[in-house]
Amino acid sequence: MGLSDADISSFRDNGVICLRGLFEPKWIKRLSAGLEKNFADPGPDSSTYTPEGEPGCFYDDYCNWQRIREYREFITESAAAEIAGRLMRSSSARIYHEHVLVKEPGTQQVTPWHHDQPYYGVDGDQLCSIWLPLDPVPKSACPEFVAGTHADGTLFKPRLFVDHSSYSGSAPTYQDVPDIDAQRDTRSILSWDLQLGDCIVFHMRTLHGAPSTIGLTTRRRGFSTRWLGDDARFAVRPWVTSPPYHDLDLVPGAPMQHPLFPVIWSR
Repeated sequence: MGLSDADISSFRDNGVICLRGLFEPKWIKRLSAGLEKNFADPGPDSSTYTPEGEPGCFYDDYCNWQRIREYREFITESAAAEIAGRLMRSSSARIYHEHVLVKEPGTQQVTPWHHDQPYYGVDGDQLCSIWLPLDPVPKSACPEFVAGTHADGTLFKPRLFVDHSSYSGSAPTYQDVPDIDAQRDTRSILSWDLQLGDCIVFHMRTLHGAPSTIGLTTRRRGFSTRWLGDDARFAVRPWVTSPPYHDLDLVPGAPMQHPLFPVIWSR
């Protein structure tokens, strides 16, 4: 797998790790073809965040892996599930969903600082995402991660990608996302120059954001897969979760054992 004990410990401590060259070129090519199919035929939850008339474009879509063959093959046949399972120190890895995010060259929108778990209907510690770029990404356009912010279990209010405002509603147990940009001198913020085949794996509670693509001449296409380990449990939030999974019939606290989330890898 190309994973060392040091890698697993680094992921545990920092909540994020960059892994080099673990995905073969065939997967980049296959996912790129799947992404073109996806955006020619968007799913019901696709979004565009760039206002009309502004340069570039920032758009995304998710929960299409069961209808797009290239996505399905990557999830079920690539090393992704095993990478996730071993880094989470879990005996198994279930797919939660896939998520594609694209910023065209010259897009001004930044992705706000946030972490993912409060958007999702799942709790636990064995939870991670694999962000696989489908284009080389310079450090200036790479997503950024605040090391260690996953560790104490704090949950921050989700933020809208359109205007960066926090979700509304009463949520006394959720904090406002801190002003990370004002704390850069005191925070450990990690990002990398990425080549094809590299990936970033991060805990669902690790705070992260992403710069604009001003100055780039290529797209920044990211294919994310979200993974659930042994201790993942169904959770309810004060807002509609993302993905909504309206027909999910689990009770709060139940293990995520459901046909929507099949086990892809086990030890």
